[in-house]
Amino acid sequence: MRETRRSLLKTGAAAIVILGAGAAAWSLTRAPVKAREPWLKAGTSFGDIRLDCLAYAILAPNPHNMQPWRVRLDGEDALTLYCDLTRLLPETDPPNRQITIGLGCFLELLRQAGAERGFALEETPFPEGEPQPLLDGRPIARVVFRHEANIAADPLFKAALTRRTSRAPFESRAVYQGALADIARASVPGVIARASADADKVAALKAIAHDAWEIEWTLDRTRRESINVTRVGKAAIDARPWGLSLSGPLMEAAGLAGVLSPESMDAPGKSGYEQSLAFYLKAIDTAQAFLWASTATNARLDQLAAGRAWVRMHQQASLLGVAVHPVSQALQEFPEMAPAYDRAHELLAHQEGATVQMLARLGYAPSPPPSPREPLEAKLVAA
Repeated sequence: MRETRRSLLKTGAAAIVILGAGAAAWSLTRAPVKAREPWLKAGTSFGDIRLDCLAYAILAPNPHNMQPWRVRLDGEDALTLYCDLTRLLPETDPPNRQITIGLGCFLELLRQAGAERGFALEETPFPEGEPQPLLDGRPIARVVFRHEANIAADPLFKAALTRRTSRAPFESRAVYQGALADIARASVPGVIARASADADKVAALKAIAHDAWEIEWTLDRTRRESINVTRVGKAAIDARPWGLSLSGPLMEAAGLAGVLSPESMDAPGKSGYEQSLAFYLKAIDTAQAFLWASTATNARLDQLAAGRAWVRMHQQASLLGVAVHPVSQALQEFPEMAPAYDRAHELLAHQEGATVQMLARLGYAPSPPPSPREPLEAKLVAA
């Protein structure tokens, strides 16, 4: 794999060299600026409190950056949240549990943004019933905005625009115990959160995460689900600012050289395939601590609550300068993942029969650029 990595770097570098004297200027234009505009627009006024709050909610973390939220504005003071059923992950998330967690993250940021502006949000989850066994066309939540002069702002909202998911290898620097406790404490009632830097537990979780990633990447149908929503380079990311993104001059050059193509990523032995596998394994190896959350039951309400807890803990980590990277492959419910799933639950579930909803590695790393997002107007549906 070392040789594969060297090959990829050489090929990418060679592609940049071929560009000649314009290479430096070219590399500076490789950021997907258009796809990151929603992060800049949050905080501006759209003339409607609901839109002002939605501008933050659409920045919520979510699996594979699928951004499954669709919103209908109702009357003058309400909205209804739906799931876009074309943005599901049926291979890696067959019961739509992870997608529902992402919708919970969305609702939590919406609530925080409302409180920041003096509005309490009256939320009715699943007003037409809880969709089981899969999500369907029924609404996820109905939300009414009520002005409340004395509502307290949420201190975690300060991280709404600085929260990042860091997929890079982490520094060899321990996360201090006080930070771990503060991050776990940011959870919500009903979601039991724990964080640990214990050497034995970290080693055990690295092994589980290793095995789970290898299962997901080496299995054709789950690997292809990721490849099918991967965008390489500025043009592809700006054109479809959802899904997984690989940006920057090196990634762009590797894409132009054909090293990072869907075909290469899907072919064992090719650079794209081997590098994708190796990069994630290396990232896991650099974990300094792990964070996880579990619920006593696994209803849709539990999954929404897990999402609320997750974005809050991620915000708290951001305020403390701690990098977060979800590594939840072992929690996925497709059949081939069952051995890793069982090991993870045996180690992490807070009680018998509980469901571990999220798992992430923690550490320190430079803050990456924000993830691509679709514009707010693209998430609105007609009444």
